[in-house]
Amino acid sequence: MAPARCRAGEGRPTQNTPLLAHCVRRPPPSSLHSGARKRDPGGARRRKSLFAALFIATLIATPSASAHADNYPSKTITVIVPASPGGVTDMLARMLARRFISDWGAQAIVENKPGANNKVAAEYVARQPGDGYTLFIGPGTTFIVNPALYPHLAYDPVKDFTPIAGLVSIYHALALNSSVPADSVKELITLGKAGPGQLNYGDYGVGSSGHLNMEMFKAVTGVNFVAVHYKGATPALEDVMAGHIQLMFVSAGTAMPQAKAGTVKIIGLGAEKRMALLPDVPTIAETVPGFTAVSWFGLFGPAGVPPDIVDKINAEVRAVFADPKVQHDFLDAQYFESLAASPAALSERIRSEEPKWRKLIRDSHISVE
Repeated sequence: MAPARCRAGEGRPTQNTPLLAHCVRRPPPSSLHSGARKRDPGGARRRKSLFAALFIATLIATPSASAHADNYPSKTITVIVPASPGGVTDMLARMLARRFISDWGAQAIVENKPGANNKVAAEYVARQPGDGYTLFIGPGTTFIVNPALYPHLAYDPVKDFTPIAGLVSIYHALALNSSVPADSVKELITLGKAGPGQLNYGDYGVGSSGHLNMEMFKAVTGVNFVAVHYKGATPALEDVMAGHIQLMFVSAGTAMPQAKAGTVKIIGLGAEKRMALLPDVPTIAETVPGFTAVSWFGLFGPAGVPPDIVDKINAEVRAVFADPKVQHDFLDAQYFESLAASPAALSERIRSEEPKWRKLIRDSHISVE
């Protein structure tokens, strides 16, 4: 089905709304690869070899691909978002699509495919041709959490995707209801150990960054907080503010307005070091050495995107995030940090982080199936 017509002056973009003043018809279904891919059932050794292959693939450019970028893009680029319109993932996609239009004269649309911890979108992208015209705003959990969380994943996080560029990292704030008698991470740990199971924390679904970051905090500190799962960060934060639950990990950009208004208090950030934009907020690592609470996003294509097209898109992403206006109006405004770097750096991030979360999921007996 072709996307709906676009009209100037419309409000917030809705699902499948193009970013052009006119609409672009999608390729017919017959041009798409059909059928879900089966997950490789191999063990830890096989996973290591696959991650090594992914890393090597980002370093090698084959001569036969050298001519692809000369004519790219020559048709519509579709940016797939694994979330509903209006969130961080959608904002990233629309910012990039606008730049593809303005910098390349390309046609670009954003297509929202929310659901199932990003699986709906990831499975769709994995079935598309690797020609550079389907791009995926991929949350890190798609690649480093879902393989351990879902025993029967219908996509392979290594073999079915081409890493293109890191996008942003989002540090999480440890936000508490103002009435909780703890004003520091040390005091919260003491309080939690004194009353195991008496404090409830909110997250935004099993396997979400808010869930796993708190489970990691519990594992390394020995406290016992009880999880309350919500369908998004906003309703969870509203319940922290109201006192229905006591605490949560949530992005700094979401928490700071409420902290400034006095409706929650932030006792620590999940960054490696204090953020330049928030120099007075201590890191959790100052009390719990090595601890971080962060989520991140990268740009991916299906498997097989020619290396020279990868390089062209990667260079454009780096140029976008080096733009001072993007730094001020987008990154700084949301307390984001740029991850724009080489495809190899994105591959290495996946390879290095996956074992950490696999171990936590196994040891904490976290499951959704």
